Amino acid sequence: ASETKALFEKHKPTHVIHLAAMVGGLFKNIRYNLDFWRRNIHINDNVLHSAYEMGVQKVVSCLSTCIFPDKTTYPIDESMIHNGPPHISNFGYSYAKRMIDIQNRGYFEQHGCRFTAVIPTNVFGPHDNFNIEDGHVLPGLIHKVYLAKQNGSPLTIWGTGKPRRQFIYSLDLARLFLWVLREYDEVEPIILSVGEEDEVSIREAAEVIVEAMDFGGELVFDTTKADGQFKKTASNAKLRRYLPTFQFTPFRQAVKETCTWFTTNYANARK
Repeated sequence: ASETKALFEKHKPTHVIHLAAMVGGLFKNIRYNLDFWRRNIHINDNVLHSAYEMGVQKVVSCLSTCIFPDKTTYPIDESMIHNGPPHISNFGYSYAKRMIDIQNRGYFEQHGCRFTAVIPTNVFGPHDNFNIEDGHVLPGLIHKVYLAKQNGSPLTIWGTGKPRRQFIYSLDLARLFLWVLREYDEVEPIILSVGEEDEVSIREAAEVIVEAMDFGGELVFDTTKADGQFKKTASNAKLRRYLPTFQFTPFRQAVKETCTWFTTNYANARK
């Protein structure tokens, strides 16, 4: 808390995009639910309270679609965040992230602070964490394809490949973050996502990566590994009401650009 306060006092920001978090893929979440809860609760309280104390005009925090109830109807929207327990695999992270929404409401009601949050779907792009054990699904697959191609070995994909996800390119998300910072005035969160029709299975995502990296080997699915949540289809209807003409980068193009970046920067990429 003291380090966070010192950072705010040094830079005196007027606007803050709060991305700090302990994050990881499915298997890291399963192993460290307590750590995910404690560290993220501390991080969020440190950032939001320092922002309040320093009179920051606007804070945009980052939530995640995994915060939504496990048992729910689809598509999920912004009104459903607190309607039931999240998936058991990542309850620590999910509940900690939900609390940002509670805290934002509290700061607004008690102090009039313009603190809000966005809920991106699965983010990927250059400069991601490509660690196979702890990274998210898409960068982990990109690294696996790279190694399989180098070694002339099959590509092993954890799980059945059937779960479905919406992926958002980090460069598109960055443009939307700036719009939220400048134009979006609600305290209530907003989902930042491609449309429901752009949801793809893990198998389909892997095939797009295989094509982008020109991998000719075999695909093997390790069904002894957990799939996690089958789907968490999110509605971007609220975003579309505000930005009906926003153009998302096509998935294949975004994957190709990410694979090219990773291959070019392999030595220095986070992995």
